Amino acid sequence: MKAVVYDRYGSTDQLRLTDVSPPMPRAGEVLVEVVATSVNLSDWEALHGSPAYARFGGLRAPRRHILGSDIAGRVVAVGAGDSPFQVGDEVYGDNLPRLGGFAEYAVASASALALKPAELSFAEASAIPQSGAIALQAVARARAGDRMLINGAGGGTGSFAIQLAKSAGVRVTAVEAAGKLDFMRELGADEVIDYRTRDFTRTGPYDLIIDLVARRSVFAYRRALARDGRYFMVGGTARTLLRLLTLGSAVGVLTDTRLGVLIVRQGPEHFSSLVGRIRDGAVSVRIDRVFPLEQVPAALAYHGEGRALGKVVVAVRDA
Repeated sequence: MKAVVYDRYGSTDQLRLTDVSPPMPRAGEVLVEVVATSVNLSDWEALHGSPAYARFGGLRAPRRHILGSDIAGRVVAVGAGDSPFQVGDEVYGDNLPRLGGFAEYAVASASALALKPAELSFAEASAIPQSGAIALQAVARARAGDRMLINGAGGGTGSFAIQLAKSAGVRVTAVEAAGKLDFMRELGADEVIDYRTRDFTRTGPYDLIIDLVARRSVFAYRRALARDGRYFMVGGTARTLLRLLTLGSAVGVLTDTRLGVLIVRQGPEHFSSLVGRIRDGAVSVRIDRVFPLEQVPAALAYHGEGRALGKVVVAVRDA
């Protein structure tokens, strides 16, 4: 089968399209004929091996050589034992433990997948699992009337989070580069901030901050929080993560706030409810660009360099 693989951490120059043997499903797994795979920040980090926590799967070199976790496609084989799926089922899910989505076939745990809703295209379905799960769990921390800030809000997770928050009666401030401000306003953000010209930690105060690209000090974040405010890091530098884990709790106790890391739960039960919000019109799936399999390096660069408005999808084959 065709697959985009890499053997060393580094830039997109490490990626190559080649022929590899198709994987075989074991008990509890299924083999998926991949139709579409969306790009996530986790793919960019795993390619570069940075931040340091991105090397969890291999300190010196990657152990999993095919990136791509959010897949949508058709079941073509089922492993031994009972399975909720059968050959021909259309499925989607976040295959983060195994990856393999930038290939014609991928093995996934059956527990990571759900049946694809008929009203969603494969590209739309592939855009939901990881970003949708993060957005749902982040916005669940907000209450109607809260002042919520989302840092890094112009990508896939942010595009879902803005829409979910607004439908829940939350006032949203969205932070990104200047080229994404109009896009975030279109999604419903009440206020937008260009991080290059304005320090969001000197605005507010906010009842809830969700940080998708954390790189500031604990004290800067505390400055932006209201009394009883909450700050959660989702993605960012290893240095910021360490500061939050060591200083966040102490600073929070001393200042009547909470500063910590959002532990995102994976699996269909944590992303499939987003489909209901799509059906009722509260949320739309915003796909910026679709790249073919042979252009995975360009797709990763477009996403990883922060240019995407919403999601980026790789079309592995025609639907």
